[in-house]
Parts: sequence; C-alpha cells; structure tokens
Amino acid sequence: MSATAPPLVAPPAPRGEDALTTLTRLTQADLEACNRIILRNMQSDVALIPQVAAHIVSAGGKRLRPLLTLAAARMCGYRGERHATLAACVEFIHTATLLHDDVVDESALRRGQASANALFGNNASVLVGDFLFSRAFQLMVSDGSIEVMRILSDASATIAEGEVLQLITQNDTATTEAQYLAVIEGKTAALFAAAAELGAVVAGRPEPEQARLREFGMALGVAFQLVDDALDYSADQAALGKTVGDDFREGKITLPVLLAFARGRDAERAFWRRTLEGGGQEEGDLAEAQALMQRHGALADTIARARAYGDRALAALAAFPDGAEKRALAAVVDFCIERAR
Repeated sequence: MSATAPPLVAPPAPRGEDALTTLTRLTQADLEACNRIILRNMQSDVALIPQVAAHIVSAGGKRLRPLLTLAAARMCGYRGERHATLAACVEFIHTATLLHDDVVDESALRRGQASANALFGNNASVLVGDFLFSRAFQLMVSDGSIEVMRILSDASATIAEGEVLQLITQNDTATTEAQYLAVIEGKTAALFAAAAELGAVVAGRPEPEQARLREFGMALGVAFQLVDDALDYSADQAALGKTVGDDFREGKITLPVLLAFARGRDAERAFWRRTLEGGGQEEGDLAEAQALMQRHGALADTIARARAYGDRALAALAAFPDGAEKRALAAVVDFCIERAR
C-alpha cells in the first residue's frame, strides 16, 4: 500500500443521499445476501424465537456493523461470498447484545419502538438473545476459518466484559475517564473493530492491513459511542429512538457526566452524587443536569473528543488505495459524528 494515499474525500452522491445511504447503495447486492442469511438463520420451530428476533432485526436498524464488513472486504479486493455470512454473524452478535442490554437497562424503547423486553418480557428477550449468539457461532463454524472464529469470539467476550464493567462503574461518580473509555471500547467499539477487520481477513490481506482496519473500526466505534452518550442529554427523543435521559435515570457514568462533574463547584458535584449515586432523582433533575453540561461545555467537548477519534479512524483508512468503498467508509466517519448536530 502506498504511504502517500490521496486525501479522503466523500464520493459524489445523488442529491439528498447521506453517507450511510451511499455505503448501502455500494454494497446493495452483498447486503441483500446478508439479509437473506439473517432471515434464514433466525428461523426456528419454536415460534416465539423468530417472533422476538424479527421484532428487533426488522426494527429499522442501519446495519452499520455488517456494512463495515461488506465494504471493507470489497475495498480489499475480495470478490467471493464469505463476507455476507460473516456480516450476518456480526449483526446477530449485535442484535443479541441489544436484547440483553434492554433487559439490563429496563429500556422501554429501542429504535423508536417498544423494546422486545417490553413486549415479550425479560425471559424471552434473554433467551432469544442467547439463541442469536448461538446462531452467530454456528455461522462462524460453517465459514471454517480459525482466524475468523478467534476475531469474533474475542469480540464477543470483550463486549461482555465491557457490559460488566459498565455495571460496576454505574452510579459511581469516582469513575475515571480511563475506566469509561474501557467500557465503551468493550461494549461498542470491539464489534466495530472486528467487523472492519474481517473484511481484510476474508480478502487474505496481510496483517498490517488487518491491523489498520481493526484500528479504523475501534476508533469509529469509540466516536460513535461518544456521540450517543452526548445525544442522551441533548437529542430529540423521536430522532434518538430511545427515551432521552435514559443514561441519567440509570445512573450511567458517561463522558458528559465526568466532564461536568470535574468542572463543577461543590454544590454541583453534590447534585451529581445525589442523582446518580443516591437514587434520589426528582422532577426537574434531568433539566438541571442538561443545564450543568451546557454551562461547563461538557457536551461540546464530548463531541470534540468524538471528532478526534474520527480523525484516528480516517488516518487508519488513509493507507488503502482510493476507491468508492474507501471514500464511502471515510464519509461514514463524519456521518456518525454529525448525528450530534
């Protein structure tokens, strides 16, 4: 690969088309194959399983993670079919974690609709999540690559570790930024990294290229989660697809909280301890939390941090030869960050 790759410029797109739509269009045939694999493998003779799985799989998700696998594989010159199956693996792992997360968080909404646990109950959501994890591993075995199984099984373990670490740090205002970063690298970015790396693996590209795509996915995943954590305090609920302020009500310690807490006066820190540690939230506390974040620039600085990770993602991508898939992946980095506008 050339060390003097051309600058990353988003590809021309039809009027009104955003970066994710461009990426979807470029990988349309591959994504359709992936979707067929997903639909086929979420079937079961146990009727409740496809019912619950279909509810969340068809709930309007952007398929961002499998799109990373599909586009990265094509960018690396792959012309086979394995990447569609592996993209389905990635989506099954992601969907399983969503089912489990909504139970842990007691979420009522997912992508603007009633969550699976709200409709079908916690037991069904957890068990169907387990089923989707198992399906993902069956698909990995059918691919036959030990390297693929290592990447995806490592990512699955890391996701679980990230979720448990979040549980440990929840309601604890003494959480450090390093601990917070470990949480989001685990629970979110690890699957982005695996999804992107798989593209180079199926294409048989050398380890340095696999590492670059792994770095790209990790940085993109961190940026994505930073923006999500800012949006929880600033977005319109309909646009966010979940209840605004969920993180606050659940006592999650995210970067906007850490920044506002560190920069606040004693009385403001007492507010954060009462609302996040003491379980004593009152009417108007969310609005006060949002005001404190605005006062101390916590949301703006969280987005700035996301942009810095976006730059890391672009730097990792820069070594690859120019092409439509590369330009689309670069544009998706900006798309993920600009959701905060």
